[in-house]
Amino acid sequence: MPVPLAAPSDHDWPGRRLGLPESGPRSVARVPRRAVALLIDFALASLLWAVFFRDEQWASTLIFVAMQVLFIPLLSGGIGHLCLGLRVVPVTGGWIGVWRPVVRTVLLALLIPALIWDTDQRGLHDKIAGTVLVRV
Repeated sequence: MPVPLAAPSDHDWPGRRLGLPESGPRSVARVPRRAVALLIDFALASLLWAVFFRDEQWASTLIFVAMQVLFIPLLSGGIGHLCLGLRVVPVTGGWIGVWRPVVRTVLLALLIPALIWDTDQRGLHDKIAGTVLVRV
């Protein structure tokens, strides 16, 4: 189970410190929706692995990483994010660029940073990359 870095107060919501709304568009994506998006992306990477790279042990992870690094800058999210109405955006606004998706994805592939999050429900991988996963 993920470990929050700090407990929010009763009048706080994830994203408040970032200037994001409590709910609706641009609000922080909640854990269940993020988990399903991640499962969709892992399933697609596994499917591509099974069809094209069955003999290569690390191919599914590399496919997942490639999909994230390609689609986040181009479409603001992976296929799973897009299917569930989520987008990865920089906290500072503007275009996400290339380095943020690379850092975020490498840390996500390590899994541990994704299991630790702050009061804004941003995983350590998002915090380090300066990104937040929001609802559309």
